[in-house]
Amino acid sequence: MSTPSDQIPPSPPPSPPPYEPTQAAVNTDDKNIAMLTHLSGIIFSIIVPLIVWLVHKDRADKTYLVAEAKEALNFQITVLIGYVICWILAFVIIGAFLTPLLWLFNLIFCIIAAIRVSSDGTYRYPFTLRLIA
Repeated sequence: MSTPSDQIPPSPPPSPPPYEPTQAAVNTDDKNIAMLTHLSGIIFSIIVPLIVWLVHKDRADKTYLVAEAKEALNFQITVLIGYVICWILAFVIIGAFLTPLLWLFNLIFCIIAAIRVSSDGTYRYPFTLRLIA
């Protein structure tokens, strides 16, 4: 005779939680590269975040670095769009005043991102178009 407990199928295992990097889980080298990726936006715009993202995007062990490179890349693309708008508005004079403000905005947020990545491990820029998902 079978008992009722024999007829109940076992429940599936719980799904893993979404990836959230912790201090112990993040490699120090990856953290340093992520910090430099954010800082590089001040001088090199989208070049360094794009290279870091393209080199590491297919590696499963580099999910933290890929996420930070995508974040930096999205922010630098947004800043680049802002520079194009400022260049267009320069013909109306206002773009000449907005360009230094945009440069200062980029400088400040790149430094904040580098400090947060260095200490907390992750950073999400405000006012950013998320074009690279």
